[in-house]
Amino acid sequence: MPTVASARRWPVRFDHCFQRILLDAACGRVWYDTIEERPAYAHAPEAVLSEAVRLGEGALKGDVDLVALNRQSLAWRRARKG
Repeated sequence: MPTVASARRWPVRFDHCFQRILLDAACGRVWYDTIEERPAYAHAPEAVLSEAVRLGEGALKGDVDLVALNRQSLAWRRARKG
């Protein structure tokens, strides 16, 4: 995903940012409220990982709006702090 980020005009460029967005979306909230142990990819339920992969593949195909997922992820994180 990082290799196509600038061409797609995605707001993030780094692996950990894509992980945040996709895991938050797969969990339906900030991922660390669902996955207690780190690293998340090693401790997440299979269903969460499958959904995160599906979303990532969809973003690469252009079927999933990564910008919208990022906005939602950031909103969940702002709300959590508030």
